Amino acid sequence: MTLKPIDYDDSQHRNYARGRPLHATAADMWMHALAAHAPDRRPLHVLDLGCGTGRFSPMLAEVFGSVTGIEPSERMREAAGRENFHPRVHYLAGRAEAIPLADASVDLVLMMLSYHHVRDRAAAAQEIARVLKPDGRLCIRSVFSDRMPVIDWHRFFPSADAVERAMFPTTDQVETAFAQAGLRPMALERHREQISESWAETAARMKLRPISTFEHLDEAEILAGQAALEAYAAAETSPTPLFIDADLMVLARG
Repeated sequence: MTLKPIDYDDSQHRNYARGRPLHATAADMWMHALAAHAPDRRPLHVLDLGCGTGRFSPMLAEVFGSVTGIEPSERMREAAGRENFHPRVHYLAGRAEAIPLADASVDLVLMMLSYHHVRDRAAAAQEIARVLKPDGRLCIRSVFSDRMPVIDWHRFFPSADAVERAMFPTTDQVETAFAQAGLRPMALERHREQISESWAETAARMKLRPISTFEHLDEAEILAGQAALEAYAAAETSPTPLFIDADLMVLARG
């Protein structure tokens, strides 16, 4: 399956922040996971690469020091500056293949569900290696198609699983791309992330179509799936929290 690139300036920017708020427990979990792999010294300069609307950038600044958020979408950057301002966060135009930062200037790079949007992975690996300090770390939170988790809402959209298997890289593809730039895997962890408090909350979010998977689904499938999801949520007698098994790959010079 060949998928078209997603233009976040076209439509995805409109509902991204409202449709993908970060659960408080998830925010705390990710900051602890990143801190376990970051260099011990403080403050750190963190690169939030593919930062989107900046939902992680302010908390990264609070935990580590200063943050540069790089985002190619103008509309997403505008939302980041408006909705996730922080005095130690600077949002800049750029992309993984062309990072507007100096050599060896970054202690920690985070790619939070952004790696699968990178078009030239070899170029991106070289750029990330260039800006990382010698003891710096790269943390990639991604879905990996060879480690696909069970995603509960997929049951209502039959094509979603195949789309995401085509969308996301395998662990070997990521490791191979970065090995050519001198970065080697240090860890591959699976974390349990809460994404909502109930099916009703999930249905309300999915109605906004805030996930790029929807850009690749047929409109009839989306409408039918949303109707079925809302009916399922309406029958929920007590709130059922939804979770996802979330992978984090950590790389360093090796």
